[in-house]
Amino acid sequence: MKTNSTTVDRRSFLKISSLTTGGILIGFNLFNACKPEVKPPVDISKLNFKDFNGFIKIAENGMVTIFSPNPEIGQGVKTSMPMLIAEELDVLWENVHVQQANLDVEKYQGQMAGGSQSIRRNWDPLRQTGAAARQMLINAAAARWSVDAATCSTKDGYVINANGDKLGYGELVEDAAKLEVPKDVKVKDPKDFTIIGQEVRNVDIDKITTGKPLFGLDYKVEGMVYASVIRASAFGQKLASYDATEAKALSGVIDVITIGDKMRHFFENKHNSWTAQINSNDKIVIIAKSTWDAIKGKNAVKVKWEEESTLESTEIHDQKLLNLLNGKEFNTMRSDGNIKKAFAEADQVLERTYESPFLPHNCMEPMNFFANVTPEKVHLAGPVQTPEEAAKVVSKMLDRPLEEVHVEMTRMGGGFGRRLYGDFVFEAAEISNAIQKPVKMISTREDDMTTGVYRPAIKYRIAASIKDGKLTGYHLKEAAINGNMYGLIPNFFPAGALENYQVDVANYKSNITTGAWRAPYTNFLSFAEQSFFDELAEVIGVDRVQLRLDLLQNVKGTTDEKIQYSAERMEKVIHKVVEKSNWGHVPEGVYQGFSAYYCHNTHVAEVADVVLENGLPIVKKVTCVLDCGIVVNPLGAKNQVEGGVIDGIGHAMYGNFTFDKGKPSSVNFDTYRMMRMQETPIVDTYFIENNIAPTGLGEPALPPAGAAVANAIKAATGVRLLKQPFVENKEFFSLT
Repeated sequence: MKTNSTTVDRRSFLKISSLTTGGILIGFNLFNACKPEVKPPVDISKLNFKDFNGFIKIAENGMVTIFSPNPEIGQGVKTSMPMLIAEELDVLWENVHVQQANLDVEKYQGQMAGGSQSIRRNWDPLRQTGAAARQMLINAAAARWSVDAATCSTKDGYVINANGDKLGYGELVEDAAKLEVPKDVKVKDPKDFTIIGQEVRNVDIDKITTGKPLFGLDYKVEGMVYASVIRASAFGQKLASYDATEAKALSGVIDVITIGDKMRHFFENKHNSWTAQINSNDKIVIIAKSTWDAIKGKNAVKVKWEEESTLESTEIHDQKLLNLLNGKEFNTMRSDGNIKKAFAEADQVLERTYESPFLPHNCMEPMNFFANVTPEKVHLAGPVQTPEEAAKVVSKMLDRPLEEVHVEMTRMGGGFGRRLYGDFVFEAAEISNAIQKPVKMISTREDDMTTGVYRPAIKYRIAASIKDGKLTGYHLKEAAINGNMYGLIPNFFPAGALENYQVDVANYKSNITTGAWRAPYTNFLSFAEQSFFDELAEVIGVDRVQLRLDLLQNVKGTTDEKIQYSAERMEKVIHKVVEKSNWGHVPEGVYQGFSAYYCHNTHVAEVADVVLENGLPIVKKVTCVLDCGIVVNPLGAKNQVEGGVIDGIGHAMYGNFTFDKGKPSSVNFDTYRMMRMQETPIVDTYFIENNIAPTGLGEPALPPAGAAVANAIKAATGVRLLKQPFVENKEFFSLT
């Protein structure tokens, strides 16, 4: 067996970066529960587990528990990451059980979820964790047999010697845990994988489908009270006064208080926290015996708000962004060659401006969190993508030692970047600190949509110079509300493909809170650039797919280390999507649109098939090809791709979020249009097979989807869409 050698010391072994783990489903299959042959689940509570290290427990019967330190927001890491450890530990997957770990900075590092980085960053550390444990078990068995460890092997949770004698891991774990961590750890060659690459069900699926407690909203303790928070009704307002007489008279309401001073003090003192932008104005809190009592009390409070000089509306944002695009105050992120010269010498210049609105996150589970502040400790529990950051902020905000802050993580009903920002954690902690009781802060859908953190509204202006039928220059300008996390944009395609290339950015500071939204900075940029390349191909008179391939040829062999993508890997996904989608060879009445993009370290190409029904374009199918390296769990991977594509199309088609004098125009789903079930297309997913370490998968399929659909709509109708959502384009409605 081919092996890779890696040196791992005990400190690294016990504190592997950003470990996330999981295990096999324990319980009945929902659809097979009535079959007589179904075996009852293993009752792991009856087993005598022994601690092997910070990540693994092994019972005397060989059952293995792997702890999952990282948050699970639906991206599947609670299933796929333990597969990495189980693979190298060499145990049967059906003997693995998962347990969610609490925040523990001594045992684990990087306990967060975001950026589609979990698998990528932990591919080697997690495998090394399993391999090191396996070698220690081998060493323990070899010592018991008085043989050379090199003559022993493992299979399905047993150590086997040259004579065929076997010892189960459960028999060896106590001895093995006392041994030194081996210095030379060997991990498997991909060809020897037996778990990685297999389709494995979500480890929580039975609990999810049968309503067992998993999520933050499920978390309860004895004596807990409930809290609902009244926040400013418009961005730019401050609390002037309130009357809670009627609310306090309600039988289920315990008290009405205000919070904000702790958060405000923390943020005004400029503590180094990326959550500092969250509104820390005074807020009114209704404390009640139940969620419904808290909401009733909230509706009974009479509030007066003090308005600042300006309350921003969408019309103001549009004008501010246009002024930025037309102005000269830009920050140049990358400049190759001479753009001015290329444009001055051009035979033709193509320029287009693309527009996108704010977007809310709309997690299925609204923001909520539990807190119990006592003299002994600060106990926090709930769904948050950044538990370590949240703990640090609460520690400083309440002036408590960090070691007194205890964080439990629950499964999350969606994150999409919203739960990166721990404002809901800070609120719960400040409320409990004020009332000295355990409390669950619960937001309503309206709270989430009107007082949230949004994807920023953005406008892109792209210009290209054409000389003698060739593309000679490319200039991208970004204007975004509060900035758009644009650090990597300058080094994505077409960087390196053109001699003259420039990226400029500018932003307008708004009091509307903005932040990461699924596939930050690329979720709209991909639509703009890939739509532009399609139109550019039309103007030049070349095949739209070939235009991208020709540009990629210019990147091959580059020595520019700043360029993020691989031309070779992008070529492969393009060629495969052309093949799998039957590009150019579909039945009459089917119109196709192409898009290819790189983000979150993954290369993606997509083709959308559109038909016209009653004059309107309908997306029937999307073919998606991805190069994300080794696919750990194909079942979970396909689910991520399908969700990303549908999310990308739905928001590109319908998602719109406007403001009127600081107030969001939509407060619930009755006024915020999302894609409906009957509108979802078939998503046909393919992966490039290779032995490259895995890259991101939770986000990369989303950005190219909007462009593929827009380019297909152009092919079907002749209408070129420059604005999202598509249904807000007058040309779109004129099709009927």
